Amino acid sequence: MNKQELIKMASAFVENSKYNYIEKEIAITEKIVGMKIYDSPIFGFGNADDEYFTRLKDSAVVGDHFRLPKEWLPQAKTVISLFLPFTENVKKGNYLDDKWPSPEWLHGRIEGQKLLNNLCRYLQAELINAGYSSIVPSLDADFWSKLYADGSEANLLSFTSNWSERHVAFICGLGTFGLSKGLITKKGIAGRFGSIVTELQIPPDERSYEDTYEYCSKCGTCIKQCPVNAISLENGKDHNICSRFLDITAKKYKPRYGCGKCQVNVPCESCIPPQPLE
Repeated sequence: MNKQELIKMASAFVENSKYNYIEKEIAITEKIVGMKIYDSPIFGFGNADDEYFTRLKDSAVVGDHFRLPKEWLPQAKTVISLFLPFTENVKKGNYLDDKWPSPEWLHGRIEGQKLLNNLCRYLQAELINAGYSSIVPSLDADFWSKLYADGSEANLLSFTSNWSERHVAFICGLGTFGLSKGLITKKGIAGRFGSIVTELQIPPDERSYEDTYEYCSKCGTCIKQCPVNAISLENGKDHNICSRFLDITAKKYKPRYGCGKCQVNVPCESCIPPQPLE
């Protein structure tokens, strides 16, 4: 099994899966019945021994609780990161209301995550069947993600986990961060990330960037897009403000939630934005 075979299998899975299309029984509104959630995925491949993974243990990045690829799988050789970009229907649907998430986006966030999980499990099974032990960290019993008080005077809440999809995608060459803390790929920022750690040896992709925020033009459009002013040019996104708003949407749209305003109607929505002239 090689890189091209994995990409081909993943693309076929996404295109043909019934879970990539909104069925009438679950559709929030009639107009989105049959809507496709994701376009074809893009991939990044990283060396499990890449020193950048060790850097994530720094408290200024993720923290010592971040588990290295070989802490998930002792004989790991490759980390596979993938990005599923939302379709134009999902993205454009979220333009219409300045504050509340659209039905398209709510389905993309929840049903879209279910499809992503299914895709990762499918690729994991194919790798194992081919003789390569593999694990999906975010779906493993040892994965955790939590909200905690960071000990500051303001007793602000922080968000962390022992495996970060966006940081892993950065290391695997998929893109760099933006002000909204999303990751900007060649297919933009609007979509979802997943990853697999495997014993299969695949040549790593080259990172075509050096700076953590290299693809972000700092245009400030996402600041204007945020309905609760959670993003600033100086500090990026305030996770506390963002989380409180997501809690409100979780009550309003139960069993779904979401926002995504900082990922749509922005220059980095579907591509790497042009950089400002010096």
